[in-house]
Amino acid sequence: MATIIFCSLNKTAQTTARRCWSSHLKGLANAGELHLPLSSTHSPSVVAATRWFCRGTGLRFMSHGTAGKSAAGRTRRGALALSGAAAVAAAAAVAGFLANANHFQRAEMATSVSQAAEDKEEEGDILERCRGFMCPPVTDISVLQGRKEDMRTRMEMLIMETQAEFCKALEKVDGGKFKVDRWERNEGGGGISCVMQDGKVFEKAGVNVSVVFGSLTEEAARQMRSRGKVLKGKDGKLPFCAMGVSSVIHPKNPHIPTVHFNYRYFEVEEEDGTKQWWFGGGTDLTPVYINKEDAFLFHNTLKEACDKHHPQYYTDFKKWCDRYFYIRHRGETRGIGGIFFDDLDSPSQEEVFNFVKSCARTVVPCYLPIVYKHLNDSFTDEEKAWQQIRRGRWEYMHEPAKGTQEAEMMEVLRSPKEWV
Repeated sequence: MATIIFCSLNKTAQTTARRCWSSHLKGLANAGELHLPLSSTHSPSVVAATRWFCRGTGLRFMSHGTAGKSAAGRTRRGALALSGAAAVAAAAAVAGFLANANHFQRAEMATSVSQAAEDKEEEGDILERCRGFMCPPVTDISVLQGRKEDMRTRMEMLIMETQAEFCKALEKVDGGKFKVDRWERNEGGGGISCVMQDGKVFEKAGVNVSVVFGSLTEEAARQMRSRGKVLKGKDGKLPFCAMGVSSVIHPKNPHIPTVHFNYRYFEVEEEDGTKQWWFGGGTDLTPVYINKEDAFLFHNTLKEACDKHHPQYYTDFKKWCDRYFYIRHRGETRGIGGIFFDDLDSPSQEEVFNFVKSCARTVVPCYLPIVYKHLNDSFTDEEKAWQQIRRGRWEYMHEPAKGTQEAEMMEVLRSPKEWV
């Protein structure tokens, strides 16, 4: 009986391996190709086909009719063996795993690094932190230093850091450089656009920050009220501040998915000086060809970020994302979803900000390991053409042939799926 032993995997990689392999082993067993008990209680040890996540229940800390008020105070923030007669039959899958395991390990490492960065996010001096940005922030550094504890400053620093971290990660894998362009808004504020195109990996990648302020127009105020916001302006004016970071990435290789994310903050000052505020955002993935391991990695990274704050967040915000990106007249989803939320204004400003910060910290570890995994995947002219069809979403002349990868992808898109 053949025995394949991976002695070089450390504890982190072993954990990742178990997660990635459980679905493969179950598939082999169901197909009759692997006649091994999928249980960690048997010896020799086999990767256990275990359900890794429990869905908790709880209250959804979210209001739909009222906006939150600024709150005072803060909250705290070996060896893996595969044994059996079928080991040779699984050799091809093993080879694929060995080629890709380091990318999933990198996902966990990146998550750990992001967590450390999150914990230290506000410890450094404003000026020192700004040196790591793609360019100086929209708001003058002296202004930011003078109101370091203000949520506007903290959110602007977060979106600037998110932009820089994501851009630098993309530059590293592509070898190209982002073109940085600053723009100003006559009414107040401005933004920073970072664009990289015609690179080795990405056809076009955009990561943009905007920080704008002024007074809401009557139309904008009406829209706010229609969303349940009770706003009382002074002399018909409602001073506001809005900021966010957003990104859309289009890779060249059709086996690397498109990703989109957006995280934002809105603040309105009423006539008595009180401020109403809310956060919104989300991250979603649009693959051309479905890969269940990629879907698991992506959704699991988001789920872990959500679970740190409330056991119901991932479930609720995934459903919201599925609804938001469902194209009703075509009867399909835009991709495989992710999370999405808006008008989030409770339980407190500090807690919601920390949640948004955790989500923003996932943009590198939920996506870059997938890019590295498929970096050198070969593809045909037909697969490239299918990518263009999916990207532009032209109307189909006909349905994809049954049994093809394209048909499988369309079946996935017809209704939201559970990935973790």
